[in-house]
Amino acid sequence: MLRVGNLENSIEFYSQVLGMRVLRRKDYPEGRFTLAFVGYQNESDATAIELTHNWDTKEYDLGAGFGHIAIEVDDAYIACEMVKKRGGRVTREAGPMKHGLTVIAFVEDPDGYKIEFIQKKVSR
Repeated sequence: MLRVGNLENSIEFYSQVLGMRVLRRKDYPEGRFTLAFVGYQNESDATAIELTHNWDTKEYDLGAGFGHIAIEVDDAYIACEMVKKRGGRVTREAGPMKHGLTVIAFVEDPDGYKIEFIQKKVSR
């Protein structure tokens, strides 16, 4: 679950920039919050990200405990290009990780959360 300051901006990022879709969304007026779940597939088939928007909070301190979300992609170089074309922010271009061969990249969502792209390894 990620707490987000502007739900519409976050949904736009995860759907338009990363290509996910909104799986479900519900307002809780008594609690003054909205939950939206985004993902690439139905929740019964794959992992989803829960976006929580507390109506009275515009931004959050991300803290030192959270690292990032990781998403496996076919090609991290192409994924970065798509993010840039869609108006997203790449904070580390695709390339081999330090001290390893795995190709990774990082992008940032509107609230400053980091998303790592990990390129699928080719089986030999």
